[in-house]
Amino acid sequence: MSDTGMSDTGMSAGGTGASGTGTSGTGTSGTGTRTWDTHAGDTGTGSRSRGHRPSPRTWIRDLALGARFAVTGGRGGWLRTALTATGIGLGVALLLAAASMPNMLFQREVRESARAVDASELVTRPGPDTFRYADQSTAYRGDTVTGLLLQPDGPHPAVPPGAAKVPAPGEMLVSPALRDLLASPEGALLRDRLPYEIIGILGDAALIGPAELRYVAGTDILAAYGHEGRGKHYGWSVPEEPMNAFLLLLVVIACVVLLLPVLVFIATAVRFGGEQRDRRLAALRLVGADTAMTRRIAAGESLAGALLGLAAGAGFFALARQLAGTVRIWDVNAFPSDVSPVPWLAALIIAIVPVAAVVVSVVALRGVAIEPLGVVRTATPRPRRLAWRLVLLLAGAAVLVPSVGQVEATDTEINMPGVALGATLALIGLTTLLPWLVESLVKRLRGGPVAWQLATRRLQLSSGTAARAVSGIVVAAAGAIALQMLFQAMQHDFTHLTTMDTARAQMETRVEARSAGDARRAIEKLSRTRGVTGVVGTIESNVWRPGPLKAGEDFAPITSIAVGDCASLKEFAHLPSCTDGDVFIALAHSTEGPDDAWVAKTARPGTPVALRAPNTDEGGPVPTWRIPETARTVDARLDPMGRVRFGVMATPKAIDAARLDSPEAGAMIRIDPTVPDAHEYVRNTVAALDPLTRVRTLQDVERDAQFSSVRTGILVGATLTMLLVAASLLVTTLEQLRERKRLLSSLVAFGTRRTTLGWSVLWQTAVPITLGLALAVAGGLGLGLALLRMIGRQVEDWWAFLPVTGVGAALILLVTLLSLPPLWRLMRADGLRTE
Repeated sequence: MSDTGMSDTGMSAGGTGASGTGTSGTGTSGTGTRTWDTHAGDTGTGSRSRGHRPSPRTWIRDLALGARFAVTGGRGGWLRTALTATGIGLGVALLLAAASMPNMLFQREVRESARAVDASELVTRPGPDTFRYADQSTAYRGDTVTGLLLQPDGPHPAVPPGAAKVPAPGEMLVSPALRDLLASPEGALLRDRLPYEIIGILGDAALIGPAELRYVAGTDILAAYGHEGRGKHYGWSVPEEPMNAFLLLLVVIACVVLLLPVLVFIATAVRFGGEQRDRRLAALRLVGADTAMTRRIAAGESLAGALLGLAAGAGFFALARQLAGTVRIWDVNAFPSDVSPVPWLAALIIAIVPVAAVVVSVVALRGVAIEPLGVVRTATPRPRRLAWRLVLLLAGAAVLVPSVGQVEATDTEINMPGVALGATLALIGLTTLLPWLVESLVKRLRGGPVAWQLATRRLQLSSGTAARAVSGIVVAAAGAIALQMLFQAMQHDFTHLTTMDTARAQMETRVEARSAGDARRAIEKLSRTRGVTGVVGTIESNVWRPGPLKAGEDFAPITSIAVGDCASLKEFAHLPSCTDGDVFIALAHSTEGPDDAWVAKTARPGTPVALRAPNTDEGGPVPTWRIPETARTVDARLDPMGRVRFGVMATPKAIDAARLDSPEAGAMIRIDPTVPDAHEYVRNTVAALDPLTRVRTLQDVERDAQFSSVRTGILVGATLTMLLVAASLLVTTLEQLRERKRLLSSLVAFGTRRTTLGWSVLWQTAVPITLGLALAVAGGLGLGLALLRMIGRQVEDWWAFLPVTGVGAALILLVTLLSLPPLWRLMRADGLRTE
């Protein structure tokens, strides 16, 4: 094993002179022999006399020389620069995408408000430019289909945004996505629900996103079936509800968690090819460059890589921007024109990336002594210091502690800069702890299989490189754990369990009927719909106390009446027994319903009730019906919708439902889960009965709209960040393998099996990631606990880190599998060839 260690050492130190010289020759090829201007006062070794400051011209010359080295040097130099530019470019593209989020969300709001009917002015009378309108949105296979029905009152109605004209009755304008769906076999069921002829395409002004499913249809039924209102214009902005402090905290932490790994990855990408760069700088020392000059050249090389990375990032962002309309992430997409970075954020990104690249490069050279005869690294490097790393963690905690217990759900503001700074310092502190942790552990590792020894020896010689490769995962994982803890604690404030019973019914609708016969036929059609196993159907109306009003009464006492079979009535009340012809009076006992005394004013056994509101202007006598003496009083129960039904409940033989005033068909529907598209068949049946009737899907949990929006945004950002982390880990692994090409070829030439080297690559990736995930779990739980203390909440689940560690393990496997093909190619014998 010592031989292996010496081989590795030879690659990083002993072989420096030859490699450095070769690199120098490559870097100066085409210019002949060049004499370096070391200025007066330089010693023979190139050291500069104290007090001498280089002129701006010298800085420019050295930076330009470094930039030249970045783009020359043959295939190896180009590949190194390409990896750096690609890594920085991916990070820059994601930063530009994040900087575009405010504008994208704002443009979506603008589009949605511009297409809405202006409801700020109440229009009650029809005119030549007025129109009736109604929303006819529906759902189709999990997607929302938004619709607007229009019925002009006169010849000159306002034209909807994005439309060339107002569609005539039976015609509709559709979005491109809806047109494609309706034209495909997958849209067959939806075509049955939208019985309109397509006459055109809606423009971008009518859509909040290119993938939105939307239509605008003309109709002549709104006067008969009812409508939401009457309007004259489009464009209405509803004042936005301020976000409460809990959601603000969630947004701030999400921004830190999602963007900090990007910055870490950019800093890691700047140091690609560090060992080759150090050997090249040693060759420059050999021909007369001093230490300060080599640092400026290194800064110029990093600056060139950063500038190329900015250009690559702009290209990646431009490509992603064009794909924004075709790619949906968590049901979110946008028009390319809306994905535009906020100018000052874009300028900040352009300024920070090159500066950060230069700073990282110069700081990285502090631990390296570049001499004319090679890059000198001591055999036992000075141990990394722990103190300053802990200072960062303590500083982050110190910033967060003053906010503990100060954030209330009723607040609309928080100390966003302080929270962001504290979380950033804490996560950066975790990142800086990883190299110390890896170094402290691997130096104690001894023995084991050959693959394990190869991996541990490599980590012992260069643990910093391995730690930097997974630092982005540490930040992302720790932040994800803290976010998960926040989500779990906050979901009780923004989500609540409904009282709906999805085991008793899965869908619900209420169809207005002109008569009891229409209501009965509606229930029968729903019962015969494909995929429906049962319908809790009732014909519903109201009954009143007959006679004149009593003193102090403004209206006659009223209660509801429901006519249905025994099976349906049992869903609304606790019935001791039931046969057709029975009548019941259900009392809610003031549980989400009126007092029992109020119901008794109208409904009592043996008393008559009015079937139409008395004291109205309608002609003719008020029809009445006497409640049978045999009517039993029962306790109401929650129906499948979670509502308490009260009043009169009668079976069909007890009363002729045709006598009821303005009856309505209420139906709660049971679905066969084994029938595909059963929900769509139900929606089609309801649309045929009444185009304006809504169908509701029962659900056990309801979420706040703002919480759902923030959750979706975080999921989108987390998906992009994890993709970047996976890409960064892969690029870093490939870069390390490329630098070890000669060593890998030598090991294979001396008989090392390829599978052994493959396992060594796995262990080299797994060890730092395992340590990083352990550190991320500890740090994430600690940060999450601090954030929960800020909002006065307790930890809901201490095992919130398990999904994150699962993702980390999956990344290990994915990166290893993707790095195996390049590893096989690098282990070929031609890797020993040199010039």
